[in-house]
Amino acid sequence: MSRIGKKFILLPDGVRASQKGQRLVVYGPKGSLSIVLPSIVSCSIGINPAISSDKPSLSLGKVQDTRLSQALYGLSRTLVANMVTGVSTGFQKRLQIAGVGYRAQLSGQDLILNMGYSHSVKMVPPKNISIKVESPTSVVVSGIQKDLVGEFAAKIRAVRPPEPYKGKGIAYEGEVIRRKAGKTGK
Repeated sequence: MSRIGKKFILLPDGVRASQKGQRLVVYGPKGSLSIVLPSIVSCSIGINPAISSDKPSLSLGKVQDTRLSQALYGLSRTLVANMVTGVSTGFQKRLQIAGVGYRAQLSGQDLILNMGYSHSVKMVPPKNISIKVESPTSVVVSGIQKDLVGEFAAKIRAVRPPEPYKGKGIAYEGEVIRRKAGKTGK
């Protein structure tokens, strides 16, 4: 049984939260995010005396003790914690491009990938996602919503996933590509 839901979520400086019914809105320096909590999960905002800090915190609780409420309890806590992190510091994924002639460039907000196909691949990011090309072989996807950042980075990677023989393709920074030995001649 997961105990993630019992943890308190401390709100960093500059981050505040408000609740109206089951809708929770978190405001921060990078923007604001909202979520509608399930009806079997409750949320309270305030200063918790159990924590030695005087910063406000969020705590979630279960309205009823069922298997579904336990699952949604941990999920809701993780989603709210990701919202707090997103509006305070944000999320980013770094991608590395390996291969001769493979490169990335920006055209306005759009990402143009030259990945060895007969055509260039144009990727239009969602409105809350920003893309930065640090070098022709390094792309950074950033935003305040963790799921959108990860999803768009996965779409970029899917254009040309890294292959195991030469290691060419688009990989996450720090991703280990298991190499295979190629054929050997007689």
